[in-house]
Amino acid sequence: MADVLDGAALVDAAQAFATLAHQQVGQLRKYTGQPYSEHLRRVAEIVASVTDDPAMQAAAWLHDVVEDTPVTIEEIGRTFGPAVRELVDALTDVSRSQDGNRAARKAIDRAHLARAPARAQTVKLADLIDNCQDICKHDAGFGRLFLSEMSDLLDVLTEADPKLMQRARKTLEKWRTRVGGAGLPEPDKDPAATELLALPRAHRTLAMFARFFTAADIAEPLLSFDTGTAVATADPAGAPEILGVRERGVVRGYVRPDPAATGTFGDGMQAFAPSQQLAADATLSEVVLALTRHDHVFILEHDQVTSFVGRRQMQGPEVRMWLFGIITGLELMVTEGIRSRGQSLDWSALIGPARLEKARAMQAMRAEAGRPAALLDCLQLSDKLRIALSIDDTPRAVIRGNSKAESQRLIRDLENLRNGLAHAQDIVSHDWAQIARLARRLEELARAL
Repeated sequence: MADVLDGAALVDAAQAFATLAHQQVGQLRKYTGQPYSEHLRRVAEIVASVTDDPAMQAAAWLHDVVEDTPVTIEEIGRTFGPAVRELVDALTDVSRSQDGNRAARKAIDRAHLARAPARAQTVKLADLIDNCQDICKHDAGFGRLFLSEMSDLLDVLTEADPKLMQRARKTLEKWRTRVGGAGLPEPDKDPAATELLALPRAHRTLAMFARFFTAADIAEPLLSFDTGTAVATADPAGAPEILGVRERGVVRGYVRPDPAATGTFGDGMQAFAPSQQLAADATLSEVVLALTRHDHVFILEHDQVTSFVGRRQMQGPEVRMWLFGIITGLELMVTEGIRSRGQSLDWSALIGPARLEKARAMQAMRAEAGRPAALLDCLQLSDKLRIALSIDDTPRAVIRGNSKAESQRLIRDLENLRNGLAHAQDIVSHDWAQIARLARRLEELARAL
């Protein structure tokens, strides 16, 4: 596809691709509830006001797709070509949860954008302009922090389009006048995480569980060839999905096996990106977050790449145990919270009659089997979460809903993931966004410990 797309066709394809990708994960704008594509459309229109470059307009549509959906940088390259890939890569945040608080992470991402090509910096300006107007209009408190961060970013986007830079600075000053210019103080720890950690031990278990498995537990050895080896003479056994490329005995990059490839392995070698490399003791949360950006991540032992992990390896038993443990911990936390309300809470009125009847039927079955249980313990996870959200916002801090309405949708996704785990179904193709959301939250909770 990337070989034939050009001009308007490239932009149209990017629009359709991004719209569908964000739609499939149910992403909406935080304050307005609009489809996320409305933000992308406005960013693309702002970019189009200063350039007719189709790659830049395509990148405007795609600028959030790697951060927010299961799409990877490599998929962008295969679909839209190297020019668009370079821009989207530059526009995708590189900071990780474990890099520190918001200020520290923003500094890392700011340095990344300072090195970005001029075209990517121009697209970032368009993104800042639209976000500034949306955030400051609906949330003056957070808007003041955003304005401070936007000001810092404008100082490093030195290669961006001058006309658009002027517009961005006018937007910044307009909203500074309206909401004030002082940024909100940045706490050292995520306040939602701190709130959870102050609660009973079941809550802390969620964060601690993030460390139970590591990248080394699921990685596969990386078969490698010297740069000068002819591709046609190599015969790797087992149809590997990725191959390493050695330079003077050290694996320096990788190639995707291609039966039609000619020349040497060095000819097609792609160097490892820093965000593609993880230590062997990296948590599974870190692995998941790296795989939201890349098709494969490469594992380092003694500073040398020795193995790899792709999304296929995320189907294994270790990952399933890890995810099931997280969800079980969440259920215990929520059940404990509901039960702590005692007789003062009539939670039966907070779920539908059909769901309540289903729980009573389960309670009767357990009693007949000689395993009596409280009615609360016979509810489905989704029912417990809905009850909890009706009385307390604490679960929302874990499942990351921007509102109770969005949290209700995320509850359905979480239950679908649990069902997929219980029945050994494919969890990567259908539940990747939910897995990434849980992993991101676990990293934040673990960092707060």
